[in-house]
Amino acid sequence: MSSGAVRYGSLDLLRGIAILGTLATNIWIFTNPEGFIGYLNGSTIATTPPAWRAVESVLQQFAQGKFLGLLTLMFGIGLELQRRSAVRAGAAWPGRYPWRAGLLLIDGILHFVLVVEFDVLMGYAATGIVVAYLLATTERAQRAWMIAAATVHVVLITALTVVLAVAPVAPDGNPLDPNPYADGTWFDLVLFRLENLLVFRLEPVLIIALSIAMFLLGALLVRRGLLEPTGRRLRRTLMIIGGIAFVADMVIGLGGGIAGLVFTRYGTAPLVALGILALVVEFVERRPERGFVGRRIQDVGRTALSSYVLQNLVASAICYGWGLGLAARLDPAARVPATIGIYVVVVVVVVTAAAIWLKRSSRGPVELAWLWSFERITRALDRRAAHTARASATPS
Repeated sequence: MSSGAVRYGSLDLLRGIAILGTLATNIWIFTNPEGFIGYLNGSTIATTPPAWRAVESVLQQFAQGKFLGLLTLMFGIGLELQRRSAVRAGAAWPGRYPWRAGLLLIDGILHFVLVVEFDVLMGYAATGIVVAYLLATTERAQRAWMIAAATVHVVLITALTVVLAVAPVAPDGNPLDPNPYADGTWFDLVLFRLENLLVFRLEPVLIIALSIAMFLLGALLVRRGLLEPTGRRLRRTLMIIGGIAFVADMVIGLGGGIAGLVFTRYGTAPLVALGILALVVEFVERRPERGFVGRRIQDVGRTALSSYVLQNLVASAICYGWGLGLAARLDPAARVPATIGIYVVVVVVVVTAAAIWLKRSSRGPVELAWLWSFERITRALDRRAAHTARASATPS
C-alpha cells in the first residue's frame, strides 16, 4: 500500500474515533434528566449510588476533552491537506476556502438550533477561516502564531483553574423548572437554546486560542511527516507525551474537583489527543489492513459530518421528552449502566447507517448537501468572474 493510501486510511479511522469519542463525553449530557444544564450543575451526583458514581467518574474522565482535541487536530490536518491540494493545482490559497468555512458555519448554526446546544462546528468554522489565512504565511510566522495562541490559552486556563480551586463555584441545586429536556417539545428546546445562546456558546469563545493553536499544530505535524512512514520517531515522541499526559489527566481530573476537570479538559486532554493521533497513525502504518471493527469506524470517518449529526439526533430521540424521554424515566440507581447501554445502541445505529449508506454513495448525506451547495457557489463565482472579465475587455 502506498504512503498516500496509508495516510488517508489513517485519517478516516482517526475521524471515526474522534466522532464516536465525542459521543462518549456527550452521552452523559443526554442521559441527564435536565440535559446540558443538569450536566453543568452536577444534578445527578446526589442520586447516583457511590459505586456507579465512581464508574461514571472514570468513564467521563477517560473521554473528557481528549476526542474533542483529536477532532480539532483533524480539522487542522484537513486544512493543510486542502492547502496542499490547492498549491498542486496552481490555485491561490485560501482562495474560496472562506466559502467552505461559511457553509460549515451554517451547518453548525442549524445543528446548534435544531439538534444540540454543545455543537462544535460553529467554532471550527470560525477558527478555520482564521487559520486558512495564517497557512498562507511563512512557517516561521505560523509557529509564532501557534506559540502565542497556546500561551494565551495556558494563561487563561491556569487563571481559571486557580480561581475555581480557591473559590469554587457552587452548583445550582435548584431543579430546572420548567424542564424542556424532559417535558418540552422539540420546538421548546429550540427556543431554550436561543434564549440561553450566550451560556451555550461560551465554550467555543473560551477555547478559541486553543483551537487556533491545535489547527496550526495539526498542519505543522503534516509538514513534519507525521502521516508518512518516515515519521516514526515523531509519532513515538508524541505517544510518550500523550501517555504521560494521560496519567496526569486521570489523576488530576479524578481528584481535583471542578478545578481539576477544567484543567484536564482544556489543559492535559489536548496533549493526550496528540498521543492518540500518533498511536492510530502508527497502528495503521504497521497494520494497513483493517478488521471488521476498524472498517466500521472508518466508515464513520468517511461520513464524519453526517455521523456527528446523526448520533446527536438519535441520542436526543432516545433521551429527550420529544422522543422516548428515557433520561427522565430512568431510575437514578440505573442511570450509569443505562447510559453505557444507550451509548452502545447509538454507536451501533451510527456505524450501521454509515456502512449501509456508503454502499450507495462515496459521501455522507450531509457531506453531499454541503458539496452540492459549494459547487453552486463556485459556479456562481465563476460566472461572475467571467462576466467581469468580458466587461473589462469590452472597449468603451
